[in-house]
Amino acid sequence: MSYYALLIIFTLILAITAVIESRLVPLLSARARQPIYEDGPSWHIKKSGTPTMGGLAFVISISAVLTFYAIFLIHSRRETESGLNILITVIFAIANSAVGVFDDIMKLYRKKNAGLTPMQKLGLQAIISVIFLMARQHFLSDGTMIDFLFGDVDLGIFYYPACIFLLLGIINCANLTDGIDGLATSVAIAIGVAFILLAAPNLSAAIFISASLIGGAIAFLYFNSHPARIFMGDTGSLFLGALTVGIAFTINKPLSIIPMGAVYVIEGISVILQVISFKLTGRRIFKMAPLHHHLEKCGIDENRICVLAVILTAVASCLVIFF
Repeated sequence: MSYYALLIIFTLILAITAVIESRLVPLLSARARQPIYEDGPSWHIKKSGTPTMGGLAFVISISAVLTFYAIFLIHSRRETESGLNILITVIFAIANSAVGVFDDIMKLYRKKNAGLTPMQKLGLQAIISVIFLMARQHFLSDGTMIDFLFGDVDLGIFYYPACIFLLLGIINCANLTDGIDGLATSVAIAIGVAFILLAAPNLSAAIFISASLIGGAIAFLYFNSHPARIFMGDTGSLFLGALTVGIAFTINKPLSIIPMGAVYVIEGISVILQVISFKLTGRRIFKMAPLHHHLEKCGIDENRICVLAVILTAVASCLVIFF
């Protein structure tokens, strides 16, 4: 593997995503208009009718290019392990995106922001996560060791439930983050850059997946930045969440996604705290959850929230890289 291949993959995905997205915007504008969440901020009503499922563009481009490159590496027999690493991660992301596609189609069919139930979605994602971990164990000989800050710890039989919890948590928190224009995309780009810096010395599989993530997300951000011309939908957000947490597994540091995906984690925690507080006391901690909606209600505009999210991701990632 070389830096030339890295540059080619990044450029190719950037270009393909941009071309596909430019075709999807008018196509989906006529057939897939986003139903706005009824209990969301009142000013989001003006976004009603914005096309959704725009994540298909980067899902298709990243999946196609990385799959082709992974097969090339496997057949060349020079970088078989890296090829398998890329392929397993991409298939994992595609499978989660498929759940998102089904969810988005159900929302469009029902003409309201309610697709799969949480339990249906979690059930499907749990099955996908189990297959992902089994594939890594079978083809890449993953053990049950987890790299903590103070050293490696063998979790034994607890490794698998812990990893499933991590996978489901990050993927669904990434989904929650996709609530305002450009937020999920901006955070994904920042995480991708951080993983490139972390994996660059070894030029491992992670750096190629990260470059692909950045290329696809940058191209999509052109269409998704405020005011968005298209939304990624669960189709895109579940794919991005799966890809980012998958990268952490490719470098054998799954816990690194927690600080690097600090925005994802904070968004998820804000929802959990809001629900617990309301059920126990009848009071809400935040004006609205997830946290980005609370910030909106505090008068912070969408672009500024995206900038704050990127800064937080950068600071948290620097700490991971340093330690």
